[in-house]
Amino acid sequence: MDDDFGDVDFISEPTDSHILTAVDPSVKGHQEGWRSEIMGWAPAPASPLPRVAPNQNRIVNISIFLILLLVVWMVWRSQIIQGFEGQQESSEWAFETTGVRALQAKGLTGAGVSVCVVDTGLDSTHPDLDHLSYTFTDIWGTSTIAVDHGNLAHGTLMIGLLAADGHQKGISPNIRLGVVAALGDDGMGNNSGSESIVADAIRWCWQSFGADIISLSLGGLQDQNQTREGQSVSAVRQALDNGVYVVAAVGNDGGSTDDGLVAVPGNIDLVITVGASDSRGEIWNGSSRGAQIADDGTARSHPNQKPEVVAPGVSVISTGNDGNYYESTGSSISTVFITGILALILEDNPQLKPGDNTRNSDCIEAVKWALKNSSVALIEGIEHDDNWGYGAVSAIAWAQEVENNDNCSVE
Repeated sequence: MDDDFGDVDFISEPTDSHILTAVDPSVKGHQEGWRSEIMGWAPAPASPLPRVAPNQNRIVNISIFLILLLVVWMVWRSQIIQGFEGQQESSEWAFETTGVRALQAKGLTGAGVSVCVVDTGLDSTHPDLDHLSYTFTDIWGTSTIAVDHGNLAHGTLMIGLLAADGHQKGISPNIRLGVVAALGDDGMGNNSGSESIVADAIRWCWQSFGADIISLSLGGLQDQNQTREGQSVSAVRQALDNGVYVVAAVGNDGGSTDDGLVAVPGNIDLVITVGASDSRGEIWNGSSRGAQIADDGTARSHPNQKPEVVAPGVSVISTGNDGNYYESTGSSISTVFITGILALILEDNPQLKPGDNTRNSDCIEAVKWALKNSSVALIEGIEHDDNWGYGAVSAIAWAQEVENNDNCSVE
């Protein structure tokens, strides 16, 4: 019957599941739960920190320290603070605790690895991003030059974490970068987009750009009454079947009302689905919980239980529009950390890239086993948890585990 109706979808009526309504999935507003949304809360500006010129003498007496603070306050009140230089805040803790800096110390920068970011676009005028060599395409709009359609430049935030090289030091600054503007401000302060556009963006990433990794800091709600697999899910499955790694956000509906369903397309087995943690290593209460029963009713098995891993995603600072820096929270941020670390690992192990293997998902499975075996459990003795997956990412341990894993068919 589906072939007779082309690309229409069928939705069962709430009062009678035997009655189906045919709808065009490309129509704006169709199955609102499936409309992809970015997985980060609206960011806030990151404040600069006032600092003075370095002093050779350490101040160890608390009373002297308090007097100096009072002087600084009085100067500020008098509006003669010209002698102070602004220093922007950063979130170096996130790069240190994940082991990113330790992995970079081996000389890894992401060189030779192609990463495609599906998001709101890119504001390439930020000084921390002026080194980037990138390919940009605009599916949300019609721009022929890089632009960020998002509310507060969500895509630029993500790309800064991934590849900045300035005040913000990204995870893999020398990647070959592809950027697809597939979401944008919906006029109500939210960043969202249709599933068909997101699906087109995913296909562009691996078919046209030639991505090794696709990073999706976005997701849609799972619809348990859906009678057909959504377009974004189909596009992701095609990428995975061709050996392309897909990293996706778990979702931001955690808490007492969490439905236990990770965001789409993070629900697909071979996707690496990422939850968010804070600077103390604790799970952010907004990070979605995963259910270990797949859509077809079967139990999920290792290494594909959901979510797979958690990474920093709370109050993390990154690049924004107009050269600014912003602080943001959500599984969007944690997704990019896993994407960037994976890029460093693929640089170190180029045989695992889709262009170098038999173009199937064997290497993805092997890398996911390595992720499972290297993640640091938040509670000792628990192999997998619905909230934090297999544990917190350890970049060095993941890289070492990949090197010890030969379960990947290579030409």
